Amino acid sequence: MNSIIDYIKIRDPNEKEFHQAVFEVVESIKPVIAKNPIYTSQKILERMIEPERTIQFRVPWIDDQGEIQINRGYRIQMNSAIGPYKGGLRFHPSVNLSILKFLAFEQVFKNALTTLPMGGGKGGSDFDPKLVIFLECIKN
Repeated sequence: MNSIIDYIKIRDPNEKEFHQAVFEVVESIKPVIAKNPIYTSQKILERMIEPERTIQFRVPWIDDQGEIQINRGYRIQMNSAIGPYKGGLRFHPSVNLSILKFLAFEQVFKNALTTLPMGGGKGGSDFDPKLVIFLECIKN
C-alpha cells in the first residue's frame, strides 16, 4: 500500500491535496486489499488514482476597466467505470489541479455509494466570481 503513496508522490510531486485524499482512502481499504489479492494483481488502485481525462483551459473575461483577464479552468474526469462522469463545479482563487483531482477522486466514491450508475469528475476555475459583476461575465 505504501508503494501507491510513494508512486503518486513521485508522479505528481506538487499535488499535496490529492496525496492526502489517496492516503486516506488507501488507509481505510487496506484490510479489503489484503484479503483480496486480485485487487493488487489487477492494479485496481493504480487505475483509480489516475484520471481518465484531465482538461485544462483558459477562462478569459473583461474586467470593469476594459482589461482582459485570464484565469485557468479544469475538468477532471476521474472514473467512468459505473457510468458517466458526475461532479460539480468549484470557482475560487485557490482552485488548482491538485484540489480538483482530490475532489474528483472523492466524487467517485460518493457517487458509487448512491447506487446510481454515475462515475466521478469535478471541474472548476481559479476565477473568483465574487470580484466580478454579472455583466463582466457575460461580455465574453
